[in-house]
Amino acid sequence: MMNFKPPETKTTSSSSTAEKAFSLISKGWEEVRSSADADLQLIRNRAKELENFLNSVPTITATATTTITPGEIDFVKKLRPKLSEIRRVYSSPDFNWAPKGKLRIDLSGIKNAIVTETEDEKLGKRRRERFKDERQFGELSNWEPIRAFRNRLREMEVEIKSPNSSSPVEIFEGIKNSEFMEKVKSSFKSICKEPEESKGVPPLDVPELLAYLVRQSSPFLDQIGIRRDISDKIVESLCSKRRNKLLLRALPEGDSSLIEGDNMNDELELRIASVLQSTGHHYEGGFWSNSTKQNISDGKRHVAIVTTASLPWMTGTAVNPLFRAAYLAKSEKQNVTLLVPWLCKSDQELVYPNNLTFSSPEEQELYIRNWLEERVGFKTDFKISFYPGKFSKERRSILPAGDTTQFIPSRDADIAILEEPEHLNWYHHGKRWTDKFNHVVGIVHTNYLEYIKREKNGALQAFLVKHVNNWVTRAHCDKVLRLSAATQDLPRSVVCNVHGVNPKFLKIGEKMAAERQSGQQVFSKGAYILGKMVWAKGYRELIDLLAKHKSDLDGFNMDAFGNGEDAHEVQTTARTLNLNINFMKGRDHADDSLHSYKVFINPSISDVLCTATAEALAMGKFVVCADHPSNEFFQAFPNCLTYKTSEDFVEKVKEAMTGEPQPLTPEEQYKLSWEAATQRFIEYSDLDKFLTSEKGGDRRKSRKGIGKSVSMPNLGGMVDGSLAFAQYCLTGNEFVRWCSGATPGTRDYDKQHCEDLNLLPPQVENPIYGW
Repeated sequence: MMNFKPPETKTTSSSSTAEKAFSLISKGWEEVRSSADADLQLIRNRAKELENFLNSVPTITATATTTITPGEIDFVKKLRPKLSEIRRVYSSPDFNWAPKGKLRIDLSGIKNAIVTETEDEKLGKRRRERFKDERQFGELSNWEPIRAFRNRLREMEVEIKSPNSSSPVEIFEGIKNSEFMEKVKSSFKSICKEPEESKGVPPLDVPELLAYLVRQSSPFLDQIGIRRDISDKIVESLCSKRRNKLLLRALPEGDSSLIEGDNMNDELELRIASVLQSTGHHYEGGFWSNSTKQNISDGKRHVAIVTTASLPWMTGTAVNPLFRAAYLAKSEKQNVTLLVPWLCKSDQELVYPNNLTFSSPEEQELYIRNWLEERVGFKTDFKISFYPGKFSKERRSILPAGDTTQFIPSRDADIAILEEPEHLNWYHHGKRWTDKFNHVVGIVHTNYLEYIKREKNGALQAFLVKHVNNWVTRAHCDKVLRLSAATQDLPRSVVCNVHGVNPKFLKIGEKMAAERQSGQQVFSKGAYILGKMVWAKGYRELIDLLAKHKSDLDGFNMDAFGNGEDAHEVQTTARTLNLNINFMKGRDHADDSLHSYKVFINPSISDVLCTATAEALAMGKFVVCADHPSNEFFQAFPNCLTYKTSEDFVEKVKEAMTGEPQPLTPEEQYKLSWEAATQRFIEYSDLDKFLTSEKGGDRRKSRKGIGKSVSMPNLGGMVDGSLAFAQYCLTGNEFVRWCSGATPGTRDYDKQHCEDLNLLPPQVENPIYGW
């Protein structure tokens, strides 16, 4: 072994690094020597590769001008002749490697031999003096590879100094911009680049955890009287300071647009989901989960519309769902089924007008289709099915008998639209709607709280019904649409008018406008009111207003059309007060006898969205109605005159009686149509996301692909499931049903229903609820 002295001084940091490196190599030389033969063979192979590389060096040209330090230029000047010499020597057939048996290499000498020609002369002399054995150094410097390398460096220096050679800048720039160097750069970048996966999602902090707890506890808070808007404000206050920063950190780079305009609750859920997904957690569902939802295999989605009334009962929940089914099926993008109640003949006699009854469901279906197609003007293509129902005299409504969900086949259980979801589920004893269907939308038609407040002990009953409504809609609906802000604020609800008017009324309006334009007098009669004759339908408010301002409205007469339980009492009261109201039997609003009336009066404040008001506007009439949330949609029409006080009512009536209504514009006509109402419904119910998505897919994906409900345990979902289970247990007890006002015998359908609908007798004990 050959030893060398430690360096006397450290001139530069690079020299110190080189010394350490060669010292380490020297210590391991004894171990390397045993494999010298194999190493020499490897060197020969590498020499050939080096030759190929050196052949390409002179052809590199500069592609850009870059500032280069003097040290870099000097290095290239000294390196070029030596590279040329190496190539020449290696190409010579006389070139021989060092003999196998006489190989004695001092690594320190190799270092010194290379550095002497690339460093400045002073540094080279100082390093050569450190070696004791000059014989060993001389022997090493005469070694063929080292001598060839030194000669090539000298030749390169001479070539650089010659006038015909390329400048050092060009040579260096050519090397720098060569394809080989680019590949080297990219390799180093790929090695040093930090993978995106290593960027951890920051953990949740205390405000976020509190916000999520409040968010998921909203069912409990709502039940104890803390409104949802208050809970949302608490969540927003906890998250507002860091909402943008947290989302920008949690979401991938470039996805910051996700936080713009999104709901705070969605942002919080996305944040929670991103944290859980970063840990590899995947929520598989819990005790309340149900996996029986069906994947629709054919080419269309299936929409089932379930309502609480049917023709010939002319009520909103019978007429509007019928039109909705027709216009949803008209697009032919989805299959539609309308599920309506079937009443036994004894109940039909109590509900249907003019003693009209049906002996079979097929007979009633034919009546419904004929009535509908006469008004829409096209052939309807949807299915009509029936479920057992019973009429409640006390509640003046039809209640389902048995489990309504079983009358929709599992293969068609895709999307459910519940017309009056609270009404359908007050006494529902069966499978949870959201367990059987992929998406459930509720549409609130009736302001039940306003009706109940008018009854005995109304305040207490309204308080109880309010919380029951919250309970059942939360348990059975994914989305709730309220026709106006006059209804109860329910979980997951938005306000939107998704009803239109019968196309027949729009045609009547066009006809009246054309006749007026030709100079004919079309409005020869004054004011009227039309609707079911019960106190809650605006008759109480009408009689009070007319009685209070009898002198102000001297000579004012109006007609009232309607039938109802309170008809006798309403007429008696009006005669007692000597009011100028002519009472007549109820009739269809499109009847020819009503076309010539100019003013429709609707003082009701219990309506959610008065269908008769929309029909009157469609026919081009004046409408005088209260300034109330139920009339907010109509206030945009110029012929709608709203009043706030009784004195204002008198002024609006006089204005309507003396003025002329404006014809509807095409935009206003479309706004009232069922085509526009169907588009609003599809948009606000999130139905567009399902009708355009593939069947069987996950319906709870965010826009950026984060599956919220499948990535984290949802406390709200657990609460909803527990509420549904509690309801199932309670509604299964006949005593509890009787105490809560359910019609006796409505837990299951009876024998008469079995005969009429060809049903099997109900089981004595129903199967366990969905689990």
